[in-house]
Amino acid sequence: MSIVGIIIKITGGFYYVESGEKTYECKARGVFRKKGFTPLVGDIVTIDVPDDDSFSSIVSIKERKNSLIRPALANLDLLVIVSSVVEPNVNTYIIDKMISAAVNKDIEPIVVFSKTDLKSCDEYVDIYNKAGIKTVEYSSVNKNGLEQIKSYLNGKISAFAGNSGVGKSTLLNALFPDLELKTGEISDKLGRGRHTTRTVELFKCFGGYVADTPGFSTVDLDRYELIKKDELQYCFPEFSEYIGECKFTSCAHVCEKGCAVIDAVERGIIHKSRHDSYVRMYNEVKDIKDWQLNSK
Repeated sequence: MSIVGIIIKITGGFYYVESGEKTYECKARGVFRKKGFTPLVGDIVTIDVPDDDSFSSIVSIKERKNSLIRPALANLDLLVIVSSVVEPNVNTYIIDKMISAAVNKDIEPIVVFSKTDLKSCDEYVDIYNKAGIKTVEYSSVNKNGLEQIKSYLNGKISAFAGNSGVGKSTLLNALFPDLELKTGEISDKLGRGRHTTRTVELFKCFGGYVADTPGFSTVDLDRYELIKKDELQYCFPEFSEYIGECKFTSCAHVCEKGCAVIDAVERGIIHKSRHDSYVRMYNEVKDIKDWQLNSK
């Protein structure tokens, strides 16, 4: 019998495939190893389920929408980027790197500003709303923004990213109380400590799945998801209507005369902090060869 399902966990060489209300423990056929192709959590697969008690086997994998190297995850719909407004303060460059990495992989980014009961985040909301990025103002004290986040997660495969101290674990506790998370402690579920296993797992919720991505922060994006200099401009959505309108076709949108993007920045249409992040990211990768990017 053949069944289509989604890989929700990989451990010890076994693939756990959920289909309907049942989870099947599977092995992958040798053809994948021969081709150097590894099934990932989030893959939509076809499995053969035997009549006896032997293991089911993965026989095919549907073409992926996208995939990440670290965490090893496929077909992600949303990346929820959590940033606190205080302790630590907002770092727009880190947020912009995460947004760009998401857009580059055809993943929708959503920015959540936490600890908004302590300080206003209006200036940052303005930056990202102007860039066409969905933003949420969240407070763990009065739970403002929680229902808005839930609505975005509905029916999607989502992952949460954020550096230490931004309140990601607190937010996950509020969203997924049934998983019995422990804020500030190493958990066996979402929000594990940085020294524990890097196994990725999907948990069903809000009509979709949320990915347990232990330790997922900007460090992973820096090491594994660098963007080629010629592709970076397309990872800033607000640049799109100006690309191709510059005086010179080879314009890098960094400091060139006649650049339509820079003109939009000067007119206040594109926020300066976003362009500053673009220039910094561009300068980081401009001298890196394609083969070096691919080897990271």
